[in-house]
Amino acid sequence: MAKPNNEYVNREISWLHFNERVLQESADPDVPLIERLRFLGIFSNNLDEFFKVRFATVKRIADAGKTGRSVLGGESAKVLQEQITKKAIQLQAKSGRILEKIERELATEHIYIVNEKELKKEHEEYVVEYFQQKINPELIVVILNTLTEFPTLKETAAYLAVRMVLQNPDEVPIEQLGIQYALIEIPRHLPRFLVLPELKGENYIIMVDDVIRFCLKQIFTMFVSTEITAHMIKITRDAELDIDNDLSKSFIEKISSSVEHRKISDPVRFVYDKRIKIDTLRFLKDKMKIEEMDSVIPGGRYHNRRDYMSFPSLGRKDLQYQKIDALPVKGVRLEGSLLEQIAAKDFMIYTPFQTYSYVIKFLREAAIDPKVKSIKLTIYRLAKNSQVAAALINAARNGKEVTVQIELQARFDEQANIKYANIFQEEGIKLIFGITGLKVHTKICFIDREEGKSLKRYGFISTGNFNESTAKIYTDYTLFTAHDGILREVNKVFDFFDVPYKINKYKHLVVSPHYTKNVFSKLIDNEIANALVGKEAYIKIKMNSFTSYKMVDKLYEASRAGVKVQLIIRGVCCLIPGIKGMSENIEAISIVDKFLEHPRVFIFSNGGNPKIYISSADWMTRNLDYRVEVGCPIYDEDVQQELMETFDICWSDNVKARVFSEKQDNAYRDNDKPRVRSQFALYDYYKKKLKKKG
Repeated sequence: MAKPNNEYVNREISWLHFNERVLQESADPDVPLIERLRFLGIFSNNLDEFFKVRFATVKRIADAGKTGRSVLGGESAKVLQEQITKKAIQLQAKSGRILEKIERELATEHIYIVNEKELKKEHEEYVVEYFQQKINPELIVVILNTLTEFPTLKETAAYLAVRMVLQNPDEVPIEQLGIQYALIEIPRHLPRFLVLPELKGENYIIMVDDVIRFCLKQIFTMFVSTEITAHMIKITRDAELDIDNDLSKSFIEKISSSVEHRKISDPVRFVYDKRIKIDTLRFLKDKMKIEEMDSVIPGGRYHNRRDYMSFPSLGRKDLQYQKIDALPVKGVRLEGSLLEQIAAKDFMIYTPFQTYSYVIKFLREAAIDPKVKSIKLTIYRLAKNSQVAAALINAARNGKEVTVQIELQARFDEQANIKYANIFQEEGIKLIFGITGLKVHTKICFIDREEGKSLKRYGFISTGNFNESTAKIYTDYTLFTAHDGILREVNKVFDFFDVPYKINKYKHLVVSPHYTKNVFSKLIDNEIANALVGKEAYIKIKMNSFTSYKMVDKLYEASRAGVKVQLIIRGVCCLIPGIKGMSENIEAISIVDKFLEHPRVFIFSNGGNPKIYISSADWMTRNLDYRVEVGCPIYDEDVQQELMETFDICWSDNVKARVFSEKQDNAYRDNDKPRVRSQFALYDYYKKKLKKKG
């Protein structure tokens, strides 16, 4: 049977559907009320990053006069721009309605978000005092009418566009008559929300934007106005890094320069308060040279809703998710030597259900163990005050040979990584900055320890960043092992960083960009062969995103052969499941819940002797062909069993699982089975394991 014309979902459109699932969380009455506001912030932050990167790429293609169909899933860049803008406008409007509903529900909990016109008399003096002491000294105010050149708006900032209708007394200079426009930059480092003094057991919160609106006349005392209004605007700029080829500059200097250039890069989205006066909007668009074909999006009264991620808790634990205590791994003690325990047996942690302290303990023990000679680690994103970095510095000061591969092009973490790179260099740590044309995204650690007359190898391989902060909110697997074959090959990956023209061969690891696509294709082919002769054949995969059309086609081929495929894809999924003659044996779900789903795990039936891998790589073209990634086989039977059981728990989710389908409607999975909310069930699973004997 021939395939239908629509074999794939466009990547950008699928991403917008993913972000709509995040927005669903903010509308879910079963999610605690303050957490719903925070999901609204995550939705907004996601949308900002999407326009900085993905929409910016589409715009570049369209501006170059190209269709881009080969890289955009058959859609032309110009048409796709229009589709994205239309969908973004719909989502913005939906988020506004959800916010209004949340605010009404907060009021039933005696929490009121008030604007400058709703301010209680009892709070006015407090607000004016806060404005004078905290806000006014920080304000940047620009009068626009007489400027020959419009100021460059910061990509990360929100602005109030002020419109003043002036009086005409004799003392007012003629050039100031009529309408006066101004811009106020809202200070980013101040909290967006001001908690006002409690009144009779009721909580009041006002946004900094409205504090400024309340005090507008105090800012513009030099103008005599009959009317003064302020409406929010913001710009999103192209965030792609353009790295120059100046051979006289170090790689750190090139990245620093490119990050700096983001401040003045082309705007890709202009969002404004839809209540703004037409003349003000026309004035701004004209001065900023924004054309109608650009992504101009009418929004609500408030922008930068990402700040809702930091909405004050007000001490209301009942309106937030209950924090969980990360669990220990059964039979693995944090006291005593962790290396000795790893030498005896592999083990795995699944954060945040289990404690990340094992990673920190491993590095700290290696840092001060006299027998440890060298430590090698890859870094993509570190915590702000990183315990991982502290352990590496400690190791260097103890005379260890420490090598760190740090990815300076980790998007939106470039400046943080540059800061750490400079610190590491000062401490004498050997730095590797990656390979031209390839990002290093793998998460691996390797140490050499002198035991007797030989060196023994230890290490860990993870699906997520070595970041103890995100480990509390991202779900990820980390395998600790002393398997000599695996670790020799981990060391080969570090050798590849130093000598990238030498392509190593691997017996155990699955390494991008050279082998990942081929290895997983062969594993799929094996399932196809087994299905065709009537053997058990299945594939179970959990990833963040699935956009490689070649791998989509391989799974379509597997489906037609009768291989049962289960996919758990958190974000973008270009595959369309359940289409007769193409993908009828494929089911796919997405889980969006309290924690960010981040693991990559691949399970192949292999005729009843499962082959299982964890990996840093999604099945995206960039991960398969343009990044250094590592997939690691799981040999320990207990860890294999744990991975299969945790996958099945996730697959059984019928509370937070949405079903991928041809409709692309983000429908929740609905069945008659007992309710399973997988993230909560996983925590219970690990608690039960601790109670079991043996």
